[in-house]
Amino acid sequence: MAQSNFYQEGHYPSPFQQTWKEFRKSHIALFGLWIFICFVLILLFAPLIAPYSASGQDTEALLLPQAWDPSGTVVYLFGTDSLGRDMLSRVIYGSRTTLGISLLMVVMAMLIGFSIGAFAGMSKGLRASILNHLLDSIMSLPTLLIAIIIVAIVGTGLTNCMWAITLALIPQFIHLTRDLVRTEWHKEYVTAARLDGASKTRILFDSILPNMTERLVVAGTMALSTAILDISALGFLNLGAQAPVAELGTLLSEGLELAYIAPWTIAIPGAAILLMLMSVNLVGDGIRSALRYRLQQ
Repeated sequence: MAQSNFYQEGHYPSPFQQTWKEFRKSHIALFGLWIFICFVLILLFAPLIAPYSASGQDTEALLLPQAWDPSGTVVYLFGTDSLGRDMLSRVIYGSRTTLGISLLMVVMAMLIGFSIGAFAGMSKGLRASILNHLLDSIMSLPTLLIAIIIVAIVGTGLTNCMWAITLALIPQFIHLTRDLVRTEWHKEYVTAARLDGASKTRILFDSILPNMTERLVVAGTMALSTAILDISALGFLNLGAQAPVAELGTLLSEGLELAYIAPWTIAIPGAAILLMLMSVNLVGDGIRSALRYRLQQ
């Protein structure tokens, strides 16, 4: 027996549900999401997925081609490199390193950038003016160039590379947070909270932050794409991860000398970087489109 609803109230989906509903309408965005989920699974379960160790060598299987090549073997599905290391395992561990470090850098940059940007957005006078001009100057430089300069000062290595890219990503989060906080600060609901006696910290976290979370997520996807590209570029230039660490940019650099003899040593890591960047960009574009459509309703 159907139950009657005494209060004839309609169901209104939450902002997240509305955004997800619009996101699902884009099949290419869903395709990118599934690819990204695959990379996340590789990040979490790489030791279980990889058939061999990333540094394990087989001296009797040097420069073996892929399994579908007449000279290949199914034992090494994507072939081996010049030291007899399984390319599939190295790409899996390399994807884990590249994506894991990129996610960590973006989260750190977002937290630091949000803190400084919120302070700048609620500040006035000389402090705000100096910070605004400084941010505009820094953001005019490419993040990769900033990272290369910092690495040149502090030295090469994966840890220094991480700090360099994180510092290069922070200004864009400061700029976004400052603009969003300033925009929301003059709206009626914030004015009502201020008249009610709420502190700036409470207004920021209880009132302003829920209204800017989605835009921070969109900015995070864009920053993640930049971080993946930068960490791979620094690894390719031998400024980032050093051997024997498996990282996609480093794998490209190692296979460069064998490009004509064993092209799979650069094609497979390059394809992994391409798929990773494509999935992040497709998801970011899908979220931006869904958010734009929801805000226009």
